[in-house]
Amino acid sequence: MISTSARLLRLVSLLSTRPAWTCHELAERMAVTGRTVRRDVARLRELGYCIESDPGPWGGYRLGGGNRVPPLILDDEEALAVAVALREAALSGVLGSDQAAVSALLKLRQVLPPRIANRLGEMDATFVHTPRPEGRQISPGVLLELAAACRRGERARLSYRDHAGKASVRDVDPYRLVHTGLRWYFVARDVARDQWRTFRADRVVQVQPTGQPVELVDPPDPALLVSRGIAGVVYPLYGRVRLPHPMDQALRLVPPTIGTHHPDGPDATIVEIGANDAEQLAQYLLGLGTPLRVLSPDDVREALLRRTRELFEDNGGGRSSQ
Repeated sequence: MISTSARLLRLVSLLSTRPAWTCHELAERMAVTGRTVRRDVARLRELGYCIESDPGPWGGYRLGGGNRVPPLILDDEEALAVAVALREAALSGVLGSDQAAVSALLKLRQVLPPRIANRLGEMDATFVHTPRPEGRQISPGVLLELAAACRRGERARLSYRDHAGKASVRDVDPYRLVHTGLRWYFVARDVARDQWRTFRADRVVQVQPTGQPVELVDPPDPALLVSRGIAGVVYPLYGRVRLPHPMDQALRLVPPTIGTHHPDGPDATIVEIGANDAEQLAQYLLGLGTPLRVLSPDDVREALLRRTRELFEDNGGGRSSQ
């Protein structure tokens, strides 16, 4: 005789395979009495499953939508499909900050049976993502290791390679992962320097737990720390543009991780944006898809005009109508 817990899981699995079941059908499939089926349905309702029923001898049971998410029963293929979908959501940026996707994937991978976890690991090693413009590819495994480090609340040993390719190993107190829309950043306190730092996640080689618990005192706003760090990067060229939009709209067009904003009256904003060269900045400005005026420097203005002129001519601009 199977245990009550196993029987409840079996009942949920059956209810999810068909729109409706009669009590007699369920009793036959589970080799129990109708009374046991009714008692198990009541237990599932107490656990949060919304199970609807129709009265009468021909009535039946069916799963409905509840007011909270109950435990889910997934077979091997379904669990693998959900894990892959969550991984792609975390890496692609389709959900904005993607913190929810990483958190859900971390929880799911902790409870996956080894046979499914191994298949997911094989897929991680085989799949290749096309990097985003000016972005490096981050391993899903590293991303999950960083997320787990943030949740454990203990010191970690971080193997890191900076922008110049110099390798270092440092002890850190993990805090948060921040996604800017382009790449992931790992926010942690550098123990040796006693400073809060941001690390590009795609430059993390390895993160190892030390088992030493830590209590974070007065941690910073992680998103603000990352924004300030990105804005503080020194570029060879900076352009100033005027957007005919108030500050809140300008921030949606050009995030604070990309430029520095200053209001120019109630209906306009001046934004300073760094780039490697005039052509790169002109391409970015053209992609904003909004009216704007380049205030400086002249080579950015000329590059933007040249690109606009080429686009105009490539699409038949200036041709006389027949």
